[in-house]
Amino acid sequence: MSVLRQPEVLGRTARRRVVGVTAALSAAAVETVAVGCWFSLVVGSRTTSTALAGLGVLFSGSLLRMGIFRATVSDLGELLQPKELGVTVALTSTWVVWLFLAELIGDPLGVAVAAVVFAGMLTGQFVLERHSFSQSAVDGRLITLAVSGLLLAAGASTLLATVWFTDWAISSSPLVLGSTTIVFRIGAVHLGMFVFGLFAFLAHQHRFQRLLEP
Repeated sequence: MSVLRQPEVLGRTARRRVVGVTAALSAAAVETVAVGCWFSLVVGSRTTSTALAGLGVLFSGSLLRMGIFRATVSDLGELLQPKELGVTVALTSTWVVWLFLAELIGDPLGVAVAAVVFAGMLTGQFVLERHSFSQSAVDGRLITLAVSGLLLAAGASTLLATVWFTDWAISSSPLVLGSTTIVFRIGAVHLGMFVFGLFAFLAHQHRFQRLLEP
């Protein structure tokens, strides 16, 4: 009987892994785009309008990422309930506090200190998400959420460091198409975004894999 049941168990395990990887890719893609747009608006020459626009983009991305998490670990339910909005505001505030702290201290020390604080805040944010939307209560797997928080904080710190402390770019040879000349340019910020997206995927995949375990 156990032999007959084994294919079914393996099938459920494979489906959970596919769901976890798909959810992690979706969450990482949303977070990378939202944080990237937010960065482009608020890092550098900042005005009231760009700050508000960046905050709106970051909030929208946080709301969508939270929706992906909820749809993965629980029933979809109704949208924009007070609980969902509260968790989204908490996540958005976490990003804002991180950048504010890094700018307040400045230099590599500010990036390092903000990264440590950010990892702790993200761990608390992940606990809040799990407590709010997961069907199971928060158990002793706090280390899993802490690892995910460290991974995401490392990616964010890499992105910030590339923006603040590096200034290089690689440009392709001009490509002439009729009367139009096209030049492809890859800068340090693009590499930083790639690294952030990779760390974001690893962070979300790590916690989704643990959350979906029976």
